[in-house]
This record gives sequence, C-alpha cells and structure tokens, in this order.
Amino acid sequence: MGLFSRDKPKIKIQTTKKDGFSGWLKCTHCNELIHTNELEQNQNCCPKCQYHYRLSTDERIKSLSDPNTFEILFNHLQPIDTLNFVDTEPYPNRIASAQEKSGSNEAAVVGTCLLNKHKIALGVLDFNFMGGSMGSVVGERLTRLIEHALQEHLPLVIISTSGGARMQESILSLMQMAKTSAALAKLHEAGIPYISVLTNPTTGGVTASFASLGDIIIAEPNALICFAGPRVIEQTIGQQLPPGAQKSEFLLQHGMIDCIVDRHELKQKLAEFLEFFKGNLVEDNDSGMINGSKNGNASKRSSAVSKELKTPS
Repeated sequence: MGLFSRDKPKIKIQTTKKDGFSGWLKCTHCNELIHTNELEQNQNCCPKCQYHYRLSTDERIKSLSDPNTFEILFNHLQPIDTLNFVDTEPYPNRIASAQEKSGSNEAAVVGTCLLNKHKIALGVLDFNFMGGSMGSVVGERLTRLIEHALQEHLPLVIISTSGGARMQESILSLMQMAKTSAALAKLHEAGIPYISVLTNPTTGGVTASFASLGDIIIAEPNALICFAGPRVIEQTIGQQLPPGAQKSEFLLQHGMIDCIVDRHELKQKLAEFLEFFKGNLVEDNDSGMINGSKNGNASKRSSAVSKELKTPS
C-alpha cells in the first residue's frame, strides 16, 4: 500500500519546445555546417570553402587599419527627407529603421587611419544600411573625403558594397555619381593614388561611378559586380548569361578589374600598392605641387601595376 501512498515525484513537464540559436549555420555556398565562432575568427569567411560573407563597417575598418588609428570624419552630415518621399512607408521611417539595424547613421563611414603605418583616407560602405545605397549624404561624405585626401596628399581607399543609388532620393542620389567622379578626376590630376575595393555586391550607380574609377581596382573572390543584376539582364535581352557572368573572376578575365585578393591578404596587398605609389606623394618644394600633378607619374605607375597584375606568371 505504501507504493500508492507516496507523494508524486515533482517532475517538471515541458509543454512547449524552446527554440534557440545554437550558433551553427549552414554555409550558403558549400552547404557545410559552420559555427559563428569559426566565422568570427576567420574574418567572416567560411573555414571550409572560404566564401566571403559581408563585414560590418566596424569589422572592415578594424581589419584594415592599425589599432586605434581610425579617426572618423564628416559624421555630422545626416540624411533628410527633402522630397517627402513615401513608398510602402515614409522615408524618415526607413532611415530610422536602418540606423537601428546597422548601428550607423548613414551607409558610408569615412575617415583617416594608418594602414601598416601608411596614413590613408578610408571610406567604407555599409550594406546593412539600406543596402549600402548611395544617397546625397553618402555622396557628400565621399566627396569631402576625396577633397580631404587631395588637400592632405593622402592616398585614398574606398571599400564598396552597395545596391546602387537610393531610390527614395531620386535625382538627388543620381547627382552623387557625377559629384564623386568629378572629385576623383581632380585627385587623379594631382597624381594621388586611389585604390577601389569591390566587395559582394557592388552594383548600380556605385559601380557606374566612383567604384570603377580606381587607379587600381581590387575585388574580393566571388563578388557580384555589375550595374544591373543578372535576372534583370536575362529578362531584358531574353537570353541566359554565361556561367559566372558578373562575378569578380569573370570580370578579371575581361579586364574590368585588376586583381582578386582574399580578405585575409587584403591589408598586406594594399600596403604593397601604397608603398609602390609612395613616390607620387613627395612634395615639390619649388612649386608646392606634388610630383604626379607635373609629370603624370600616377598614370604611369597605375598602368605599370595593372600590366604587372594582368601578365601571366
């Protein structure tokens, strides 16, 4: 009888299953299981196939700049809704949502830093902020960075990742293509080097302007680089594109970019290019002009680098 008179065991019964993130992910490229810790330790690259996932602006700046040397510039410039634009929601609501999601106040972070002890002007686009789209503030920040590089005789590096011009700003966003390109033309005339780094994806008005105007154009592996996406083109022309079209490897074969550099080697490769171009930044004491503006050394050096990169070993 004691068996039936005992107190019932106090066992907690879980009525609902609690779902939680265990830290494991499936690589979208090779379908292998990887852990988020492995990604973080490998600069957000798959440890199995080295597929390059996106980096935040903070992660990108940290990976390229020497510790504690990045100084942000022009962060006071803020986006506004000049056109009172409304699609499925008002533009100010989209800006607020993007700021909360990305932790940035715009899709471009610009400043100066040391890269392997070379002082540079650095601009980084943030895909987490409205797809890295180029609005008037993005264009203004980049233009001011270019002008700062011109004034201070600093080599310029811009890391691009973008869906193109920002539709919510209409013609104002398209004007940034001409503005940034004009500023880069002045930088080129002065013989100051500009290195453009294209990451996945770099599309639209960004590709059609400053991203394609570098003295050296570098791309990360397997990055989508184009003006219009492959689906749009296929629907327009009614034909399928060749395999791998608009990927960085395809563009390297067809001469649009100069080299493909793995993320782990990017900082060192940029340092090598900066060392190569260093002769252009020597001040001419007599004229007050840098050498490249007098004899076109920048163009000659960039052509030499391009030929070296594209010549089979």
